[in-house]
Amino acid sequence: MDIPWGIIAPLIILQLILMLTAIISCVKDEKPISEKWIWVLIIVCISIIGPILYFIIGRNSQRD
Repeated sequence: MDIPWGIIAPLIILQLILMLTAIISCVKDEKPISEKWIWVLIIVCISIIGPILYFIIGRNSQRD
């Protein structure tokens, strides 16, 4: 079984870019440190959905 790296590699790179962008945004945000740690864990542990959740829910949580 041959792995199609031509398709998989760009998806992995995009996922890593999304994850790093979310982590950097989370660290620079003005949230309590405990909330930052929770979001970093969500971003890292829940793969693609974690960073998306952060950008949809986490960034807007204190901007009411």
